[in-house]
Amino acid sequence: MKILAIEHDPPNVTEDQFTKPLLVEEAQRAWELYQAGIIRELYFRADRYEAVLVLECADVDEARSVLETLPLMREKLIGFELIPLVAYPGFARLFAPEATAIPSETGAQ
Repeated sequence: MKILAIEHDPPNVTEDQFTKPLLVEEAQRAWELYQAGIIRELYFRADRYEAVLVLECADVDEARSVLETLPLMREKLIGFELIPLVAYPGFARLFAPEATAIPSETGAQ
């Protein structure tokens, strides 16, 4: 299952808490998760310095457990909103056999 993980900053966290050794450890762990195919995509928002990840996990609980292995999560310097995703069903609704008959504009059959 694809899980969208949107980073947020907990209250009262300051910039000086993000030390270089901790950030290096964070990058290393993120790389390991990327190499394992768990982190599928990794971005930063254009409007603020927060990460947006696409994870491949069995469910939200597994995604939460995986993210808790990140050093910044462990130190409670960041958090994530987790959103489970499913495939867009709109195409099936449009192209299902029962949807192929399009009534005329006049309503005549």
